[in-house]
Amino acid sequence: MKLGRTIAAALLASTLMISLSACEDQGPMEEAGEEFDDSIEDAGDAIEDATDGN
Repeated sequence: MKLGRTIAAALLASTLMISLSACEDQGPMEEAGEEFDDSIEDAGDAIEDATDGN
């Protein structure tokens, strides 16, 4: 019984990973979120660069 549950869990996990990776099209909110993440990262880099000289 334990082997059956393990196999079922592995199949479920692999099915979810495949189905989620198939969603490559990004919506406008996801694109906006990525742009926000990039701008925050750039700001952090600029602060780090500015404090390296001290």
